[in-house]
Amino acid sequence: MTILECKKLCKNYDEKVALKDVNLEVKSGKIIGLLGKNGSGKTTLIKLINDLLTPTSGKVLVEGSAPGINSKEVISYLPERTYFSSEMKVIDTIKYFEDFYKNFNKEKAFKLLKDLDLDINMKISKMSKGMREKLQLILVMSRDAKLYILDEPLGGVDPATRDYILDTILSNFCEGASVIISTHLISDIERILDEVIFIDNGEVKLHETTDDLREKENASIDEIFRRMFKC
Repeated sequence: MTILECKKLCKNYDEKVALKDVNLEVKSGKIIGLLGKNGSGKTTLIKLINDLLTPTSGKVLVEGSAPGINSKEVISYLPERTYFSSEMKVIDTIKYFEDFYKNFNKEKAFKLLKDLDLDINMKISKMSKGMREKLQLILVMSRDAKLYILDEPLGGVDPATRDYILDTILSNFCEGASVIISTHLISDIERILDEVIFIDNGEVKLHETTDDLREKENASIDEIFRRMFKC
């Protein structure tokens, strides 16, 4: 089943072309890496899918319909930046998500907080960047969504924590759902990916399964990406 489609999707900021003729189809039950250098268009694409920007032309379809109120129940979105008030405590964010989202699983959230050793009474102002990113990931993954979109979920955490977070993602998204992970830390995440999308200068350069791509190029996804974009 197709959960997400982009059809000839374009986005301009005045004279700057951020996305150009993006065509994508995301099926259910896949973990997909959205991979590109900084400024390649990854975040613009994610914001369009989440109805935070309006396309210049083309369209986004979530379960066959344009993004809107209904798609916010389908998609669980982890933005690149923390958006909670620094005066909130962890427990306040749990209550916020529970009130705001019908599909929020509070029991799962409490379990993940315990697993990742986060104190429910700690203020966000007292948390490190990595701790805040762990908290947001927990909240996002505790929703029973059909599509999880994670924008740089590993950026602020140490390498030892990354594997644990990836395992958290693997073991906590709903059966049949899909996950899109936008990141530049390709070598860290490629082991969990079913498919990859390479994006550069606002254009999709490649969309393939990881197994087919590795076999065809006889290299890791990270090596293929570096080769293609001369990183």
